[in-house]
Amino acid sequence: MDLVLKNCKMVDNAGEYYIKIIDGKIADISKTPLDASQTIDIKDNYVLPGFIDPHIHFRDPGLTQKEDFKTGSMAAANGGFTTVIDMPNTLPKTNTYKALKEKIKIATEKSVVNFELQAGTNTLEEMEKMMELDPISFKIFMDLESDENLEKIFHDLSLLKEKTNYNGLVATHCEKKSIVERETEKLKEKEENKAIDYTYGRPAESEDESVRQAIELARENNLRLHICHLSSSKSLSLAKSASKSMPVSWEFTPHHLLLDNSAYNVYDTFIKTNPPLRENGKSVTVSDLDESSIIGTDHAPHTLEDKTKGVWSSSPGIPNLETVVPLMLTEVNKGNLDFKLIPKIFSQNAAKVYGLTSKGEIKIGNDADFTVIDLKQEGKFNIETFKTKAEYSPFDGWEYKGIPIMTIVNGKVVMNKI
Repeated sequence: MDLVLKNCKMVDNAGEYYIKIIDGKIADISKTPLDASQTIDIKDNYVLPGFIDPHIHFRDPGLTQKEDFKTGSMAAANGGFTTVIDMPNTLPKTNTYKALKEKIKIATEKSVVNFELQAGTNTLEEMEKMMELDPISFKIFMDLESDENLEKIFHDLSLLKEKTNYNGLVATHCEKKSIVERETEKLKEKEENKAIDYTYGRPAESEDESVRQAIELARENNLRLHICHLSSSKSLSLAKSASKSMPVSWEFTPHHLLLDNSAYNVYDTFIKTNPPLRENGKSVTVSDLDESSIIGTDHAPHTLEDKTKGVWSSSPGIPNLETVVPLMLTEVNKGNLDFKLIPKIFSQNAAKVYGLTSKGEIKIGNDADFTVIDLKQEGKFNIETFKTKAEYSPFDGWEYKGIPIMTIVNGKVVMNKI
């Protein structure tokens, strides 16, 4: 099958372009007309390399009342994403060969976008088996592990690197278990807890100490470190400093960039997430986005019932796939973010970190994954129009300027609002 996209604007190039696609690959890029059996008029909108979300929770299997790979991937396409990387904390956990094989089957049957899977850690023997199925990396939930366990997990991953084709990339959820347990117990002694108390039960200190520990363990074991949903400004400084002497990358979520913990007074437990929103002055912000940054949505939907069980029992997680791109484009239109950073933070940098060598750039030979952007279209978010199963969002009703209007995966249009 061949297809031409015409009247395409490119972020770094002046003028309009034609892009030819043959069998799901970029075959030609030209300023002069190209022929194909099918042509799509992009109407002078921007065509960017397909967006990659390195951090999603599609809840499949075991928790599909919250989301499944069909609805989640439809939400991804609707939000402008062509590739997603799913996390292993499903039921069962994706930390065995059997569970990983089953999730690959589920995702292959249901997903309308490209997908990759992270594996949970396990015994060295079990992780060796999982490597036969090529998980894109291993995920460590450091908030669930003791220091002793963490030392063993990182060491086992270094051995796995020697024994298999594992590339040494480890993704971490950085919050220190001992600090979280200590501070949470203190707060539970209060006569009454408010939703904002949750943020003090998992303070920025717990993330900072965990990030410091992850850096040390990754360095000792010669592993590449990717820090998920980095939220503390001090943790960002630690990561930046470490990246000068070892491979360290990190991602930001839209909620940590745009909200602080005062939002709990407005959204109550609907805004509960791990790590929690930080106090003003301790949080990362849009101004922290630069050439090396990555956006990871941490799309983590729950049922309304799960989100309304009180301060400590409500499930942590926010759905973000259908809001994050317009939110960041709105920052572009406000003058708070350089538009030239958009393809880097949403595609190119994640492709580099996760070794997706045929994605992240619009060049001949690469996969024909594209996100088409209308920078001028305005509106308000309406959760009722979203594809996710989640029925809540802190950004519901927010005004935006700039949206994804077409998503093309391997040369196939999976979302079209032109």
